[in-house]
Amino acid sequence: MTTTQQAKADLLHALHVPGTPLVLANVWDAATARLVEATGAPAVATASASVSWTRGVRDGGGLDLAGALAQTELVVRSVDVPVTADLEDGLAEDAAGVGRTVTELLALGAVGMNLEDSGAAGLRPVAEAAERVAAARKAADAAGVRLYLNARTDVFIFGAGGVEETVERSRAYLAAGADGIFVPALSDPAVIAELLAALPGVRLNVGGGPGAPTVAELARLGVARISLGPGLAKVAYAAVRRAAEEVYGSGSYQALTGGLEYGELNALFD
Repeated sequence: MTTTQQAKADLLHALHVPGTPLVLANVWDAATARLVEATGAPAVATASASVSWTRGVRDGGGLDLAGALAQTELVVRSVDVPVTADLEDGLAEDAAGVGRTVTELLALGAVGMNLEDSGAAGLRPVAEAAERVAAARKAADAAGVRLYLNARTDVFIFGAGGVEETVERSRAYLAAGADGIFVPALSDPAVIAELLAALPGVRLNVGGGPGAPTVAELARLGVARISLGPGLAKVAYAAVRRAAEEVYGSGSYQALTGGLEYGELNALFD
């Protein structure tokens, strides 16, 4: 740990304020990290789906730890702001393995991590998932870094119990050492309000994108973090497909208009 890393860790914690949410436009490589930082983003986050696709594997179990850490290191080295990494379920078989993952992640200079409670077989039992959260916290404490540990529960993704199950799991993860709770696939303002009422003071993370409440609306509800997840990657890959379809179809190049200039992109790495 360095003084700089600890300062970034403290800043990442301070940026999570219910009602004044930290907005994260998730990245996947050095160029996207620098582009997002240049817009004024106070922190940068990776998205496991985006990282998986750029590494040539499927999201949700296709990414290995070495690949995830290599991509995270690129991002950390490319920006000056705090970096938080999406490492799925810790990319480890058991709680001890999650602890080792955290140790390796912090050695790269990252200061935050998403840890989800599902794996290849679906949602883990809450006690097992909480044990993995506790192992991550213990490893961070041992490294002397104030890791922002964002515990993700996939209850709404799997349709496994709704608000009641989410609240039970959130309380268990917070008690195990999580700093915040991420609930993907949740966009109904009434349900978000119900969760926040059941978990007073929780730093809640939800997803942002088409169909979701705006940043201002989520702020009014008391959300502390908004993530775009693989949204930027999906838009970028759609642009690639449109341009390729056009040139191999009509033979024209209109889809290439509006792109960033070569010099601007190259200057990212001066």
